[in-house]
Amino acid sequence: MNIFNKVALQGLKKNRTRTIVTIIGVILSAAMITAVATFGVSLLDYMTKGAAKKYGGWQAAFLDVDSSFVQEQQLNKEVKDTVTFENIGYAALDSGSDPDKPYLFIAGYHPETFDALPIPLLSGRLPENSGEILVSGKVASNGGVSYAVGDTISLAVGSRMKGDEKLGQSDPYTAGDETLLPEAKRTYRIVGICQTPVFEKDSSPGYTLITRTDTADTADNLSLFVTLKNPRQVLSYVDTAADGHSYILNNDVLRFMGLSDDPSDQIFNGLLYTVGGIVIAIIMIGSIFLIYNSFSISLNERTRQIGILSSVGATAKQLRNSVLFEGLCIGAVGIPIGVLVGIGSIGLVIIVVAKNFGTLLYADVPLTLHVSALAIAGAAAVSIVTILISAYIPAKKAAGTPVMECIRQTNEVKMESKSVKTSKLSQRIYGLEGILALKNFKRNRKRYRSIVLSLVLSIVLFISTSAFVMDLKKASDQTKMVTSYDIGFGTQEMDDGEMLQLYDKLKNADGVYESSYQAYMEYSCIVPADGLSEDYWESAGGRSPDEISPDESPDAMSADGTVHLSMGIQFLDDSAYLGILESLGLPEEEYTGQSGKIIAVAKMQSNSSQVEKVEQLRALFTDPSMDFTIFPQTNNGSETEIGQNVNLTFVDIVPPDTPPIAGTVEQTPYFFQALAPWSLKDKLAPSDSPADVRVKGLTFQSENPSKSTAEMKTVIQGAGITSAYILLNTSEMLEESRNYVFIANVFAYTFIIMISLIAVANVFNTISTNIKLRRQELAMLRSVGMSDRDFNKMMRFECVFYGMRALLIGLPLAVVSSLLIHRGMFIAGADSIAFALPWASIGISVCSVLLVIFVTMMYAVGKIKKENIIDALRDDMT
Repeated sequence: MNIFNKVALQGLKKNRTRTIVTIIGVILSAAMITAVATFGVSLLDYMTKGAAKKYGGWQAAFLDVDSSFVQEQQLNKEVKDTVTFENIGYAALDSGSDPDKPYLFIAGYHPETFDALPIPLLSGRLPENSGEILVSGKVASNGGVSYAVGDTISLAVGSRMKGDEKLGQSDPYTAGDETLLPEAKRTYRIVGICQTPVFEKDSSPGYTLITRTDTADTADNLSLFVTLKNPRQVLSYVDTAADGHSYILNNDVLRFMGLSDDPSDQIFNGLLYTVGGIVIAIIMIGSIFLIYNSFSISLNERTRQIGILSSVGATAKQLRNSVLFEGLCIGAVGIPIGVLVGIGSIGLVIIVVAKNFGTLLYADVPLTLHVSALAIAGAAAVSIVTILISAYIPAKKAAGTPVMECIRQTNEVKMESKSVKTSKLSQRIYGLEGILALKNFKRNRKRYRSIVLSLVLSIVLFISTSAFVMDLKKASDQTKMVTSYDIGFGTQEMDDGEMLQLYDKLKNADGVYESSYQAYMEYSCIVPADGLSEDYWESAGGRSPDEISPDESPDAMSADGTVHLSMGIQFLDDSAYLGILESLGLPEEEYTGQSGKIIAVAKMQSNSSQVEKVEQLRALFTDPSMDFTIFPQTNNGSETEIGQNVNLTFVDIVPPDTPPIAGTVEQTPYFFQALAPWSLKDKLAPSDSPADVRVKGLTFQSENPSKSTAEMKTVIQGAGITSAYILLNTSEMLEESRNYVFIANVFAYTFIIMISLIAVANVFNTISTNIKLRRQELAMLRSVGMSDRDFNKMMRFECVFYGMRALLIGLPLAVVSSLLIHRGMFIAGADSIAFALPWASIGISVCSVLLVIFVTMMYAVGKIKKENIIDALRDDMT
């Protein structure tokens, strides 16, 4: 070991406190970088396993190959496993609405194929023989052709031909250039409806139907799914193995490995690595502040020593290497400990949030700690770079300082007297002690800049992250008002009698304590123009009905001065309707029976997020009660010719939520909805009426919604329901929102705490060492008669000046950062959340900043006070 390295080690041993604090900073920095890298790797591993569980673990698929190609790939050394299904053929889809998908594609699965290619069922079960079949839900949603479980279908199955060329699922449909050549008649019984298989692309010409392979079939047209021994070689594998065959990649899995060829997945990976890079950059900046400041102070102490070494022949390179050696010694101790602390801490965090991740994403796949040697090596390398940067900058500065300046230390303070001049007002306000503190702060701006920057970083992170979490909590609270029930069952096609029979079974599910049934139907009504409020006509430009032509009216205005409005009637079970009447204080005898009045809510829509009560909305009509002629609307949106007269009384309530419904609802500038008892449904919507039922269904309140939903699913499957329906557990949505907030809280505050620890270590290191560097100055003040009381007062003023400077910079930046985060959420769709500052977090930041500075300074001053004044005056700090 050369003399310069020995001198560096002696400096570390001599200043143990600063050395320990610097090592702690390195540990925190390495721990955070390791934690970020390890969590990122663990999360990607979790997402990869979850996607493989959901979509299958294969990496590449060849959709139209023969058995010889399959055998060749099975013998390939790169291939771990293969599964196939038989491409049985195509059948024409009669009355399909998508011109680019005019076919049904029948796939024959082997038993092992069902395991390798998971099929999420929407209803029913898997096929058990070659006479049963699953139908993709896309046939109804995109193709416009509905099939129900239990239906029997007969298909003329054959091949798509383009001249002599046989086409497959990889070949898009080209009208006029291809023909369907029927080869056999097949009959299937539909036993289930499933989600669209992952291998069916938007460009595929046929909707997929899945059956079991018949052992009697000997067709040599197969689809092959390949799992590789090393998934990361998938791109090179398909380049060599495809040999002219078209292929697809399992991008749902490969995107989390960074291997997807989908442009949107490349954007996802770019965003992921960008966020990770920003987090690591923030950690590095905070760490560089701490470690740089430590080496800078160390060199300030050793300025004269450096000058003497330079005067006897030490080169700038030797001096720089000495400081870098000091940094490597600190890194050799801090980085291994930091890596272990980072792995251990993120392991504990993962244990805490694992259950919530399972609820959000993949319930059957556990989130576990995944340690990657490459990630650990990267974290260690980033930590070493951070240390070397922090040490090199002050080392280069010291090595470039002239020898005589180092020996005389004339470069410590270079400023004119006017730079530290204070006003008479300041002298009156602060007194002598305050002026001394203020002058010292002005004289040493550069020395204390890192203190202020470290505190500013902590303030901005803490407040802006608190604001972000507060916005998440507000969003979570708003979701609690999405529905007034825990479990909803919605349908359009089910017969009323069948639905009510099902209701009698479901309401007895374990945990259900309140239940109801209802139907929502579309109507229109004729309203005199003068019966509509001024607020309504404002939507037509603020003009009166006489100034508006029928073509300009918000709704169609007839020549006789009437307006056709859309409305809905919500038929509630009688007990729920009577409960609403009781809450409104309306007489039951007037609002029940076949000739009774009907209550309705008629309000203009508001775009303001400040409206909290329905009474604050503007009325749609001028009178509190009116007579209307209503017409049921048919499925194509037209009115029936026969209308019925009803008397509506307008009330200020929020109607009960309707059962879950598929599709979107047309938006109007007003809300017009009547509430009627179920006993009036046969009168207002006779069974032979062509009225459009938007949704009908059942709603339930439960003490344990998850358990009740599971039991209801069993009951529905056992009842053999063939109509399309939606069973929604709204509490799962609320739980998902709460889990997002919880996970955001855990990771955000873990990150803030560790960054704040780095800032506290920086502040402690800087203040305590700078106080030590001022031993002579402080001893001189005490020697000329400054009392302990005045001395403490001066130091308290210094605390206030540091804290106020950090707060004056940090608080505005934190507010701007919080506002930008809120605006980001606004763009993402959280536009109903009002911006609010986290005042509690701001108060905590103010108190914490002042407390950290005060405690650190009092600690350092306490040690100075214990020293002998004469010894301190004689000490030249060399």
